[in-house]
Amino acid sequence: MPAPSEPFSSDAYAPSEIARRIEAAGVAKARLATLPLLMLGVLAGAFIGLGALLFVLVRSDATLGFAASSVLSGLVFSLGLLLVVVAGAELFTGNNLLAMAWADRRITTGELLRNWGWVCLANLCGAVGLAVLVFLSGHTEMNQGAIGQKVVQIALAKQALPFWAAFFRGVLCNVLVCLAVWMAMGGRSVVDKAVAVTLPVTAFVAAGFEHSIANMYVMPLAMLVQQFGPASLAATPPVTWAGLLGNLLPVVAGNLVGGSVLVGLTYRLIYQPARPS
Repeated sequence: MPAPSEPFSSDAYAPSEIARRIEAAGVAKARLATLPLLMLGVLAGAFIGLGALLFVLVRSDATLGFAASSVLSGLVFSLGLLLVVVAGAELFTGNNLLAMAWADRRITTGELLRNWGWVCLANLCGAVGLAVLVFLSGHTEMNQGAIGQKVVQIALAKQALPFWAAFFRGVLCNVLVCLAVWMAMGGRSVVDKAVAVTLPVTAFVAAGFEHSIANMYVMPLAMLVQQFGPASLAATPPVTWAGLLGNLLPVVAGNLVGGSVLVGLTYRLIYQPARPS
């Protein structure tokens, strides 16, 4: 029987080891063939959408207080990133950590932008596709239609966000998301990864920060509810594709700064001397 490549240990990887693992994963992700990259990107968009589905379900319960609703909705939203990390998928916000491999010149600018571009597009397809399936399932009619009402309310609030508020909420969101991915890479078991992911994700959701891929699910679902749902919701101000784009531009930019610069490049600067040349 061949020896295992790594002895069993309950100890987490040290931060310097995580840095090397993140870089190695970044090289592999940047050179992944286009078809599997797109398929994994679609899965990630759907996975994050599933987390957002639970988030809306909790927020639609008017019996919960503000703090309880905020924290519990963040806790269930962590399902999305846990599916990405454990089941395997390509998520744009997590892939902002490819900036570490780029900074060490292990991947080219073209490879970096190719990954980000295709993955972001595939995430959009997965998130919108899930929104269509969820609407057709009748899920938004649950709780006497409160879920559909809450989806529209959340989407309208996102659409109305000023540019810089959306940008900085995107920055703060992806600092926490990429720290969750970073810590998950330090774990050796599914339980380790679940613990690493849950608290940072709960924190960014409870704080009201902006995740671009989650918005790709919530806002199209709101459009469907307004277009084909109860007439009372159609009478509200419309959620539009222009509104989605207006939200995504600052949020994607903020996610990039938070994940790539404040987490990826910061850790690259810290642990560069510990890496082999």
